[in-house]
Amino acid sequence: MKKSYILLIFCILIVLSVLEFVWSRQVESFEISNEIQNIREEVPKLTEEFYEASLFMVGDALYHDGVYKDGLKSDGTYSFSHHLELMKPIVSEYDLAYYNQESILGGTDIGLSSYPRFNSPFEVGDAFLDAGFNLVSTANNHTLDRGEVAILNSFRYWSSKSNVLMSGTCDSYLCMENIPTREVNGIRYAFLSYTTSLNGLRVPSSKWYLVNEYSKERVANDIQKIKEDVDVIIVSMHWGSEYQDYPNQEQKDIAQYLASLGVNIVIGTHPHVIQPIEKIGDTLVIYSLGNFISAQNGIDKLVGLGIGLTIQKHVLGKDVSITIPDIQGMLTYTSYNRRYRDFKVIPFQQMNQSILNHYQSIEQKKKNLVESYGIKVNWIT
Repeated sequence: MKKSYILLIFCILIVLSVLEFVWSRQVESFEISNEIQNIREEVPKLTEEFYEASLFMVGDALYHDGVYKDGLKSDGTYSFSHHLELMKPIVSEYDLAYYNQESILGGTDIGLSSYPRFNSPFEVGDAFLDAGFNLVSTANNHTLDRGEVAILNSFRYWSSKSNVLMSGTCDSYLCMENIPTREVNGIRYAFLSYTTSLNGLRVPSSKWYLVNEYSKERVANDIQKIKEDVDVIIVSMHWGSEYQDYPNQEQKDIAQYLASLGVNIVIGTHPHVIQPIEKIGDTLVIYSLGNFISAQNGIDKLVGLGIGLTIQKHVLGKDVSITIPDIQGMLTYTSYNRRYRDFKVIPFQQMNQSILNHYQSIEQKKKNLVESYGIKVNWIT
């Protein structure tokens, strides 16, 4: 009887020990589960965001005397809105719109002039701003045509406009060193402009800031200043050989270099005719948009290219990626009469045989040229 009692006590103790062990494990498991849950709650979820901005680009605005005289009114002032009235509904649809002001806006006070040393009225800028353009390049081979005074007049004009970002010329060392960055629809961007030629003219060494002349060192230094602060870098390049349908070796070399620096979009001007576009890695290179408006003769110089695209920004946590999923193209034609009057930039989709003979064959030729580097362009109709 005593042995049975002891055995019972022993069994009870074993059962109690087992229950204590199971209970402690359950408590420990519960505590671990709570700790895991607390950790999960403390770790922030990765945020995912999308942003989009649209950009439209056209080429050279070259105001020969025939073009600016077409804007002269009876009271002696100028107005050029009629030149762009057919383009305004298209341009104004975009968040950003670029063009190259080939002839410097030095204003009427210093005297207007045409080829080979251009100077244009401020009202040219007024017309482009009214049409929706807000990115303006002023670095080109005609920037020094009328000297420092014209550059400073142009700089003051553009600086007085709050809704435009001008790049390519400056009035001081401090101005050239402080590269502005802007934001549109949640996308931070920088816009830089350079020229490879000044038509043999030289900037005084003490005033190098007047014009952005291209050099590898200068571009690398500029991009280094802003690359951590922006999502997108846009570079306007005035380069190449005039009236040549394809880029020369210098253009190709510069494009490769800009791509290596992380530039997103390269906008080419100066050849006065359309040249192809291509992608170098993630960099979109437009070698030449041709003339947007001018009084140059020859159909290739009167037909220009407009490129529209969407810049997409994807944010996942701290990772940011930029893509350009779609490129749209349109052709434009500068129309004027035999007296060099009634200038107007006409979108090709609004043209017909009465405006330009064989315009359809010309449009196909330009499409083939633009797509010859294998970049798909969806044509605006």
